[in-house]
Amino acid sequence: MILKRILRFYYEGFRRMTWGRTLWTIILIKLFIMFAILKLFFFPDFLGTRFSSDEERSDYVIEQLTKKP
Repeated sequence: MILKRILRFYYEGFRRMTWGRTLWTIILIKLFIMFAILKLFFFPDFLGTRFSSDEERSDYVIEQLTKKP
């Protein structure tokens, strides 16, 4: 019963929004930009481009994780 009341609370709240829909649209666009577009430029596939096999990739990762500073 409490779950049903919570869901109804959010459903009614979102249904009656005026500015809220615009703000949610802006938030979703920003999240898309952060996770989809910025990933392409700032987080390249380092292991995929430098190593050809899974064994080489795993050896490199283990070496980096166990390397002493």
